[in-house]
Amino acid sequence: MTQRQAPQAPQNMRKSTLDRLENAVLELFTARDFNNVSLIEVAQAAHVSLQTIYKYFGSKEQLVAYVLDSTLTRLAQRMIDHLNGIENFRERLRKTLWVMLDYFDRHPRVILLLTVSIPASRYQNLPVYESPDLMNAFLGLFKDGQKVGVLNNNVSSKILLDVFMGIFGRVVQMHFLRNESERLTDQFDALFQIVWGALAAPS
Repeated sequence: MTQRQAPQAPQNMRKSTLDRLENAVLELFTARDFNNVSLIEVAQAAHVSLQTIYKYFGSKEQLVAYVLDSTLTRLAQRMIDHLNGIENFRERLRKTLWVMLDYFDRHPRVILLLTVSIPASRYQNLPVYESPDLMNAFLGLFKDGQKVGVLNNNVSSKILLDVFMGIFGRVVQMHFLRNESERLTDQFDALFQIVWGALAAPS
C-alpha cells in the first residue's frame, strides 16, 4: 500500500483557490454535521480536485482547522490593530468586545464553525492560539488590568478570559442559531455593561 506523503504548505496555493476552499468549508460545515460532509463535496463546491485537497491538507479535519485558524487570525490582527494606542483598561476591553462582535456580524459562519465543527478540546491545537501577538494583546489585557486593580484579582487572568469568552461565545452562538434579525453590535452598550460587571474588581 502506498504511504501518503505529508501535506504541502497551504500558503503555496493560489489565493483564489484558498478563498474558494474557505467559502466551501464555511458553507458546508455550518449547514450540516461534520461527519456528514465529505471531502468530495468540498472539492466540488470549491471547484478544485480532491487530490489538491489531500496534497495541501491531508484530511478533512486539517482542512477545517486551517480555515478556522485563518479566519481567527484575521480577527486577531484586527484586535491588535484596534488596541494600539489605547491605555485605559476599560476602553481596551470595550474595544476588544466591539471588534469581536463586529467581526462575527460580518462573518457569522465562522462562529458556527468554531462552536459546531471543532471540539473545544482541540482549540489549543490551532496555531492562532499560540500567537504571541494575540496573547500579549488579549490575555495581557486581563493581566495588566489585574495589576492596576481595575479587574478582579481574586481569580487568575485565565479565569477572567474564560468568563469573557464564555459570555461572548454563548451570546454570539445563540444569536445566529436563533436567526436574530438585528446585529450583535446593536445591543453592544448593554452587553458590555454585563461583561464589565462580571470582570471588574469588587468595589
